[in-house]
Amino acid sequence: MRTYGKTAAFVALSVTTVATVLTGATAPQAVASADPVPALDWRPCATAGGPVGQECAELPVPVDYRDPGGPQLSLAVTRVRSDRPDARRGTLVVIAGGPGTSGVQRVKEKGERLRQETEGRYDIVSLDPRGVGGSAKASCGLDPEDRELVNMRSWPAADGSITENVSRSRRIAEACARNGGAVLRSLTTANEVRDIDRFRQALGEEKLSAWGISYGTYVGAVYAQKYPQHTDRWVLDSSGDPDPSRVAQGWMANMAVGAEDRFPDFARWAADPAREEAGLRLAKRAEDVRPLVLELAARLDREPRESTTAGVPLTGNRLRQALQMGMYDDAAFAGFAELVQAARSTSVKPVLPAALAGPLPDADAAVSMAVVCNDVRWQGTVPSYRRAVAVDRAKHPLTAGIPVNVTPCAFWKDAPAQEPTRITDAGPSNVLMIQGLRDPATPYSGALKMRAAFGDRARMVAVDHGGHGMYLGNGNACGDRAVTEFLTTGTRPERDTYCAN
Repeated sequence: MRTYGKTAAFVALSVTTVATVLTGATAPQAVASADPVPALDWRPCATAGGPVGQECAELPVPVDYRDPGGPQLSLAVTRVRSDRPDARRGTLVVIAGGPGTSGVQRVKEKGERLRQETEGRYDIVSLDPRGVGGSAKASCGLDPEDRELVNMRSWPAADGSITENVSRSRRIAEACARNGGAVLRSLTTANEVRDIDRFRQALGEEKLSAWGISYGTYVGAVYAQKYPQHTDRWVLDSSGDPDPSRVAQGWMANMAVGAEDRFPDFARWAADPAREEAGLRLAKRAEDVRPLVLELAARLDREPRESTTAGVPLTGNRLRQALQMGMYDDAAFAGFAELVQAARSTSVKPVLPAALAGPLPDADAAVSMAVVCNDVRWQGTVPSYRRAVAVDRAKHPLTAGIPVNVTPCAFWKDAPAQEPTRITDAGPSNVLMIQGLRDPATPYSGALKMRAAFGDRARMVAVDHGGHGMYLGNGNACGDRAVTEFLTTGTRPERDTYCAN
């Protein structure tokens, strides 16, 4: 069985949320001056396949930045030093997505390539945000069933009803309020931004350059708004709409459009005669792939198929979730096509993707929810969610109503402690956005809202390609070249530009 997809965080990048933020609206400069920044005790942590010379350390940060001398958390941080000291010009922070993705792991995967692309001009650094990877964890104490990705993400029932989604969302929110404590309440975008700036100070840098991916673009945008004087060359890769009244609720709603934008790429691939030899050609015409997948999902709603994972059948919603993950990267198409073919066969048991074969660890489930619920109070009542699902389900059957469905955020116990940041054109013109035209998670239409918010601070490179994450990933030589040139020389396109596939 081929592996495919990226484990979606609860939103798109995927995601859901929890409790009140402990951080107040204290000015960042006041916080920084009130608390001495600790030294970082670096140690070797290079692994096979990762960058040569990678180092790791722990960065203590306050649980509550209003009380910098109070309880502390430990964050895992990493760096890969420039291999050309004479060419070095600064430090570049990789801001991973999610919420819930490890920055340390991202550097292990991309650090060497990034060092080569930027020709040693940067020390490359990152951190595991609160609740992630090697950093301090939080817990909601959820039952295993509630930590199944296909349950954490609120797929409506086969008939479109959301009764079970409402019950589960309320139960999850109550468990997080009961068990999460101060650490869970501190999992916010605002705190990740503060933590990155504390990391900057610990590194002894006046400014940082950045490569933010997916949800990391929002973190990067908020950092650029809060600390413009500390930004150097700022790259935002695969951005969502930064509307401060909705934040992640808006990102999730936009996924319906993203799936519609992206699916034709898969349909053309799955109808290509080149798929015949591997047994992965789903139809002779691209236009027949969509009804085939939708009809199969409906059949699995009625008659789930036993999978190779005992007690975990392939249902219609598991197939739909696998499709969402499979559209993140062209390399994932084969895995989803193989799952479809197995589900259609009477003699083969489907092999579920790893992300759908068992529950998420409790800490991973907690962080994927807490950030987006802590950032902003979600809008809607149960009747309004029910109406929205009915409309969206009919309009966008590929996503079957999930993008506008109820989540635990609807029942979060505490209101956010501060308003989300509004992204504006106030600040240096040093932002380069790169965006795929057919992104299933952060669609181009939403990225245009981020571009408009930045005004003349930003330029955008639109890449005629599908998938989520363009630079050194799903993109093309033209897009990669534009980002690399900006990071190495500071030169951006004079105006927004386009890269053909």
